[in-house]
Amino acid sequence: MYAIVDIETTGGYASNNAITEVAIVLHDGNREIKRYETLVNPGMVIPRYVQALTGINDEMVANAPYFNEIAPIVHEWLSGAIFVAHNVNFDYSFLNHQLKACGFDLDAKKLCTVRLSRKTFPGAPSYSLGNICRHLGISIPNRHRAGGDADATILLFEKILKAGGLEHIRGMLKSNSREQYLPANLPAGQLKGLPETPGVYYFHDQKGKVIYVGKAKNIRHRVSSHFSNNKPGRQKQEFLRNIYSISHESTGTELMAFLLECIEIRRLWPIYNRSLKRFQQTYGLYIFEDRGGYMRLVLEKKKRQLTPVFTVSLLWEGQNILWKLIRQYELCPKLCFIEKGEGPCQGIKEHYCHGACEHKESPAMYNLRVQEAVDGLIKSLPSFTLVDEGRHPDEKSCILVEQGRFYGMGYLPADQSWSRDNGSIDAGELKAFLTPYPENDYMRGLVYQHAEQWPAKRINLGSSV
Repeated sequence: MYAIVDIETTGGYASNNAITEVAIVLHDGNREIKRYETLVNPGMVIPRYVQALTGINDEMVANAPYFNEIAPIVHEWLSGAIFVAHNVNFDYSFLNHQLKACGFDLDAKKLCTVRLSRKTFPGAPSYSLGNICRHLGISIPNRHRAGGDADATILLFEKILKAGGLEHIRGMLKSNSREQYLPANLPAGQLKGLPETPGVYYFHDQKGKVIYVGKAKNIRHRVSSHFSNNKPGRQKQEFLRNIYSISHESTGTELMAFLLECIEIRRLWPIYNRSLKRFQQTYGLYIFEDRGGYMRLVLEKKKRQLTPVFTVSLLWEGQNILWKLIRQYELCPKLCFIEKGEGPCQGIKEHYCHGACEHKESPAMYNLRVQEAVDGLIKSLPSFTLVDEGRHPDEKSCILVEQGRFYGMGYLPADQSWSRDNGSIDAGELKAFLTPYPENDYMRGLVYQHAEQWPAKRINLGSSV
């Protein structure tokens, strides 16, 4: 027995909205058996735009039963039946949410007439209820009312059955089929075509725009997990409604998937990604010559048009590094903008500043130590690669860190020796196989952490890179 369902609501998601009308039609696959239809008092004001869309206003539902009064009837009608609706996850999420609030469990198999229409009538311009009905010559006299839309869904369902849709229905109802949980507009074949490998996946909207980027150790399993529940919140419901297609890019390792996800989120700025879109203030150590000829080191917010000696995400971290350089190379804290005020600098008091701030040391002598400090800092920054499994046996994955910065990643031919003992590795040779990417401290931290955890994968390149 099929229970063909349509509801009208105060909004687009169940957790903060309520049902205003319910229509349930029991159908045996040949004809309508019986019907239940009622207005419902939502216990809240119906928004004006919803009133304009459905024609259901506050006066109409004032004397209607509350959902808890009809919950036993709704549960009885749906129990043991196959729940059928156009975009079934929407209707199911509302009824399941409200039935649970009344102490009832809804555990019904689902069929989505959007998905069935896509399989049975491929190539239609659109599969919204109004458009697919218009395409098939089905009239909807009472549009956007539960009874009218349920009647249209019945006629659509009957056309699906007459066009050979029973085979699709049987496939969707199999115990190992998860298709009924997929977003209504997402072709099931796209999910089945995803690899079980590390990589990055992209959810696209109706226009093909990327709305979400995710990483995965196993792309197919991770994508499937997005559809394993039907939470009633706004974000989840909007997210599912807007997914029309999936694309992916396989990577050799899970670490590369993490890095590529970060890169792609910052490149595409998808609407449903939030965690990696937060603004990160980065500080850079810059060097310039002042009007007196003295080389100055300054720690400032990172500037697009200038290349820093090094970068940090925390100001105090940069200040600690700068203080170490000042003391190790006997620089002036005032000329490094780390100390202000009148009178002798702290370096003069502690006997490591040679008096450059008071012009007692020539620019030439002072600048030699500044350059030594910069060279020493750069030399201390690590250069190494992480060589690991590739996407297939003929290649190896490679991540390059150059002078402390994440340079990029790519794939190397597996038939060449890329081992720790191979002293012929050349940075230029490596870069020919790699794609450079913009870096940040989060990505750099991931690479450093992985290198520490898996030292056998790390090949130090030294300062010659």
